[in-house]
Amino acid sequence: MTDFTEIWSYLAEGPLLWLTATLLAYALGDAAFRASGRKPYVNAVLIAVLLLASLLWLTGTPYATYFEGAQFVHFLLGPATVALALPLWDNLGHVRRAAMPLLAALLAGSLTAVGSALAIASALGIEGEVLASLAPKSATAPVALGISAQLGGSPTLTAVLVILTGIIGAICTTPLLNALRIRDWRARGFATGVAAHGIGTARAFQVHPTAGAFAGLGMGLNAVLTAFLAPLVLSLFR
Repeated sequence: MTDFTEIWSYLAEGPLLWLTATLLAYALGDAAFRASGRKPYVNAVLIAVLLLASLLWLTGTPYATYFEGAQFVHFLLGPATVALALPLWDNLGHVRRAAMPLLAALLAGSLTAVGSALAIASALGIEGEVLASLAPKSATAPVALGISAQLGGSPTLTAVLVILTGIIGAICTTPLLNALRIRDWRARGFATGVAAHGIGTARAFQVHPTAGAFAGLGMGLNAVLTAFLAPLVLSLFR
């Protein structure tokens, strides 16, 4: 046991260990997702989070130490988000033809995402920093963290809420939209992107390329609109 502890302490000092652990955890999650026949509830991100959280807990590793090694994956979040413009460009004609319905859906979705979270939390007696941290939960992570800090929330708590929102959205949207008999891939994708940002967008691409393109559009527009709406809606609950 002593030898193992010494070896682990040595390996944990290098950033490559946590980058490798992150990639391996996601690879295992993706393998489980494929083995399940691509069932939405077997979510690769959720599995990776559970595996990494268990590893950090078992080894007593602080999150700061983990992030120092895994920050390269975090850095790639920006370029990956920008890359979503490519499939969107391919569907530019569809976007133009549905511009007005998309804007109406964006406003309704963004208001619902912010307002419902704050209303439920406020009814449960939550206030202050935690309430502010909830407001941008449906925006993509880099934007949500900035909004949270400006509102006086906890960016760390917001990050957790954003991830949970994305995972739950990715799991629930396909069966929910199927149950509602919504067949238009544009509507399905846009709703997923607005409600579940990047993780939901990744799921939309797995279902249909058009749904993925519109999910990317919904994610980007919702991030911008949330930056304006979150402070206004939050002021109603303070």
